[in-house]
Amino acid sequence: MDAVAGARVIPLHGGAEQARQRRTRPQVEVVPEPETTAAVEETAAPDWERRLADVLAFARRRIAGDYQVDEFGFDQDLTDNVLLPPLKPLYEKWFRAETIGIHNIPATGGALIVANHSGTLPLDALMTAYGIHSEHPNQRHLRMLGADLVFRTPMLGALARKSGQTLACNPDAERLMSSGELVGVWPEGFKGIGKPFKDRYKLQRFGRGGFVSAALKTGVPIIPCSIVGAEEIYPMIGDIKALARLFGFPYFPVTPFFPLLGPLGAIPLPSKWYIEFGEPIRTDVFGENPAEDPMLVFNLTDQVRETIQQTLYRLLTQRRNVFLG
Repeated sequence: MDAVAGARVIPLHGGAEQARQRRTRPQVEVVPEPETTAAVEETAAPDWERRLADVLAFARRRIAGDYQVDEFGFDQDLTDNVLLPPLKPLYEKWFRAETIGIHNIPATGGALIVANHSGTLPLDALMTAYGIHSEHPNQRHLRMLGADLVFRTPMLGALARKSGQTLACNPDAERLMSSGELVGVWPEGFKGIGKPFKDRYKLQRFGRGGFVSAALKTGVPIIPCSIVGAEEIYPMIGDIKALARLFGFPYFPVTPFFPLLGPLGAIPLPSKWYIEFGEPIRTDVFGENPAEDPMLVFNLTDQVRETIQQTLYRLLTQRRNVFLG
């Protein structure tokens, strides 16, 4: 929020003549008049006018249909003005997230961000997307690859599409990266976000390296991303498998506060977050058809996983307190 503050101008004095005048003139203390509410409101008015103008302009664009949606359903106008702003207090005030290594994300062109997954609910993906958009000089959008469950869920699937997400499959990922988009993937999937609290910050299996194959085919860099803080927002101490099967969920979490406290138990704990982007790993230096080499795919997958794991360990050793950082 912009703060409104009165400014007092202090003249600079110098030279013999000015010094003589100061000695001969009687010293009169000038007491500035207190700012009135009207003055404060007058100063703040332009900001409110700008915000109101932005809202009205957004409404006009929606009514007139003056906005674009790409082939995947991504609505940038809606994302920038409606979907991303509510994440700001969560990112800045609740989790107090710090982004490290944002310069490793290219200014333009395709790239693949690979991150660890945790937290029972995938808030880490949302915070990563918001952090990139707010911290990157070019305010890049992260096109996240999501599980099929996301797009089968009523309303959630439509919102995911509009925010730029798409199904986690190689053809979609390759099309996005080939067109110069920044793509995000969490290879641990439900195994990562649904693991018990005792296994926190221990990476689960990365699958068969499909994300590496997609990066090799398109020649875009792979950027390892390590997230510390998400493991503590919903410490998962149990899994009610019968309820998970009933609702079609991969797991039904039990935390110290959920379902014991009902809806209150769904409030995430305010842990301190760190999101670090590592140095890009090039994929355009392996000759022709590198994605068809299974050993290369395996080695790159292992390199990305090990880089993320070691970065997690380093960040954890530097963290003094879960909530204070």
